[in-house]
Amino acid sequence: MAEAVFHPPKRKRRVYEPYDSPFPIYSCDGSNYGRDFKICQAEIINNNVIVKNPEDMEQLYSKGFFGKGILSRSRPEYSISDPVLVAKWQEFNFNMPVVSSKKYQRHVEWAKSLMQEQGLDDCTINAILLDFTKPLNLREETEQSCEFQNEGTLKMEADGNEPEDFVTSSETSGEKEHGLESDPHYDPLVNSNPYKSDITNLKSVARTHLAEQHSSSAHYQSQHDSCNEENSHIWLNKDYDHEYVLIQEEESNVYPTEAATGNEKSHLNKKEKLVCRRNPFKIFEYLQLSLEEAFFLVYALGCLSIHYNEVPLSIVKLWEVFSDAQPNFKATYMAYHYFRSKGWVPKVGLKYGTDLLLYRKGPPFYHASYSVIVELVNGDFEGPLRRPFSWKSLAGLNRTTANVSKELLFCYLIKPSDMTEKEMLSPECLKRIKVQELILNRWVSSSERSEQEEL
Repeated sequence: MAEAVFHPPKRKRRVYEPYDSPFPIYSCDGSNYGRDFKICQAEIINNNVIVKNPEDMEQLYSKGFFGKGILSRSRPEYSISDPVLVAKWQEFNFNMPVVSSKKYQRHVEWAKSLMQEQGLDDCTINAILLDFTKPLNLREETEQSCEFQNEGTLKMEADGNEPEDFVTSSETSGEKEHGLESDPHYDPLVNSNPYKSDITNLKSVARTHLAEQHSSSAHYQSQHDSCNEENSHIWLNKDYDHEYVLIQEEESNVYPTEAATGNEKSHLNKKEKLVCRRNPFKIFEYLQLSLEEAFFLVYALGCLSIHYNEVPLSIVKLWEVFSDAQPNFKATYMAYHYFRSKGWVPKVGLKYGTDLLLYRKGPPFYHASYSVIVELVNGDFEGPLRRPFSWKSLAGLNRTTANVSKELLFCYLIKPSDMTEKEMLSPECLKRIKVQELILNRWVSSSERSEQEEL
């Protein structure tokens, strides 16, 4: 049998991802060789393990590249903002998403469809959306709010008390809010928010802050006078559910350019402006973990707690639930645990027709080195194979793997002959499993003859 030749991993040309140290691993006696870390939270939704907390998402992905964003290719960093528009308006340092009017209209249509499913008539829906998506004048709101804040601060300082949070201009004038904000029980969009927070006791729609004055320029006066946000930034209350976005819209102005024999010719000038509105349909980015990744974080590292219907699940229960949801889970997790312990970063290999892909350090730094096929066999390498290959299918898979600069690796999990099915019902069976790796290479007769002639 020819000895396998291990080739060095192929590094990616451009790397934009910082590398953080992986999670610390607990020893067998319970001591921790690394620093302490918080236990992240996840929940099972439709046989998928989902992490919703942004801090947990960042920690799990950055320390070992566990999971992927449901709206992103890898790192959960999806944003509603249009990168082209953000780069276009970056000189004004807005801290809100910038989108096109077409994209914003799609969110309005999605919100309309959601309310139609709840049984509301079109007249009510249009009235709600018209009030909810009305433009907000940030400059006037900023000036009136800051004026109110100054008056309130002077009054409170005269009384010897601390100033309270100021409210928006609509509340200072005695006007009552209408529409979605006035009655949260009437709001058909509140129930669609996975973060259920109470908005009945909020005193302010948004906090405004007057930033430092920027020097005005002729270019800004001619192109962006209609924005009125160059000196203002808006921060939402952390307890408030609504998301504010800036929409780039076109404003057409018709003005006379020249007069001849009493006839005036007009010139059409299109000027772009940013309008602040509330987003009627919020999209949330979550981190989705594969079943193998989730169980490794719970069983091997102890840094994840998984809930189902708000009830935490034990390790044995997770082993049972994941085995029912994915018939080959036990075998794939054994292989995942083995390669993770060796320092590899395993990922699902579905797109290349295999069980796992092995990365050095992580997908942002290196291309996958191996495509792994996992098989659970007995001591004589016999047993019911999950994927019985013919020579034709095996040659095709090997050619596909070679075309993407990877090697095909067979991972045989050897089960002792005296191991019973009852032992397989607990993850403790991993301690008795042995692993045999086999790299499959294509034999080329012409290359073999040329090497023999050289010798």
